[in-house]
Amino acid sequence: PIESERKNRIKNMEKLTNKEEEIMRVLWDLKKAFVKEVLAELPQPKPHYNTVSTIIRNLEEKGYIQHEAFGKTHRYHPAVTKEEYRKTFMQKTISNYFENSYKNVVSFLAKEEKISVNELKEIIDLIEKGDESKPE
Repeated sequence: PIESERKNRIKNMEKLTNKEEEIMRVLWDLKKAFVKEVLAELPQPKPHYNTVSTIIRNLEEKGYIQHEAFGKTHRYHPAVTKEEYRKTFMQKTISNYFENSYKNVVSFLAKEEKISVNELKEIIDLIEKGDESKPE
């Protein structure tokens, strides 16, 4: 039941703002952190401590992070992995902007010259190796 609750929460994740994503990236890297540790990792110009604290509380309300209490202070950690977030939003992006077609995504990247011929060959190799590992 806990795992199905987790999958449901991940499926219904809200898109994060740029600032929320920036803080999540710090938490994914640090694994566990107090607000002051998150603040120390953010680029200049650094936001105010209270701003970071508010964003972190919002992320907790959205289900992205959890905390452990140490007296009056809290140490935060991700409740959603970077991979879970990436997978959810890549699927939504592909569905919303590429008619649910990975071919359309690769075609778009090729047309925009964001992917090289060598990278495409590497992708083909990965696909072919994946096919080899599947039982007939």
